[in-house]
Amino acid sequence: QVQLVESGGGLVQPGESLRLSCAASASIFSFTAMAWYRQAPGKQRELVASISGGGTLNYADSVNGRFTISRNKAMTTTTLQMNSLKPEDTAVYFCRGIRGSIEYWGQGTQVTVSS
Repeated sequence: QVQLVESGGGLVQPGESLRLSCAASASIFSFTAMAWYRQAPGKQRELVASISGGGTLNYADSVNGRFTISRNKAMTTTTLQMNSLKPEDTAVYFCRGIRGSIEYWGQGTQVTVSS
């Protein structure tokens, strides 16, 4: 069974940057759309950014201008470049991939922004 694997989380100070990566466990497995979600303690999971196979981008208002989502041409990996991080960005970040009518989720990676 194909899985999504995230990496790149960690602890940073406000204003710093992090880069998250997500890849399918089977390198030849491509998606039609990929996205990043996050879930902070006590809150619902929310969409952070998404990218379609055609390159259409979508960002949450709270991260627009600070975060950038990208993908490789084969649509097997996605990255989330996070700049100017704020304490309110602290959450577990999840990668999601869609292939046809099936969605796949990663296990999540913790991002903590604290001084």
